[in-house]
Amino acid sequence: MFSDFQSLKEEALVCQKCPLCETRNKVVFGAGNETAEVLFVGEGPGGEEDKQGEPFVGRAGILFDKYLKHIDLDRNKNIYIANIVKCRPPQNRDPKEEEQAACLPYLRQQIALMQPKIIVCLGRIAAQKLISPDFRVTKEHGKFYEKPPFYVMGTYHPAALLRNPVNKGAALEDFLLLQQKIYEVCERTY
Repeated sequence: MFSDFQSLKEEALVCQKCPLCETRNKVVFGAGNETAEVLFVGEGPGGEEDKQGEPFVGRAGILFDKYLKHIDLDRNKNIYIANIVKCRPPQNRDPKEEEQAACLPYLRQQIALMQPKIIVCLGRIAAQKLISPDFRVTKEHGKFYEKPPFYVMGTYHPAALLRNPVNKGAALEDFLLLQQKIYEVCERTY
């Protein structure tokens, strides 16, 4: 158990608990406001993230920032962004179950330290890990699940929206639902 983000981050930066450590350039621990009431969780870093050590900084990150701005959220002010795995899977493949298992304790510690009121899962991998193993983004996106002490919602991963732009409108609706939930349950996000 860690008492602060810095010591947790220091351990994650030198992690060698799974083979992803052998191919990474940088550990992508997370970014944003460590006391935010809203936590976004993706599946893992992509190529740009691996180079820069920051989550969602590539093309998908640009789209993600547009959605955030639309509902008055800002990655540097009132949210935090993390991933299921902190190191890039080769060729952006899905993280293997054993890689997720090795890395999940870091995310759990981030959640314990933050104590968010809302967790938004970006994409299938995150939603299946944090909501339900059989979660289907196309059928269940935008729905909030009570997982005391927080609410959890799954939505489309920004990279998936770049591949399938037809879902951009549905994702925007999910973000508008998120904004409503923030007004309902958060005290200091806006």
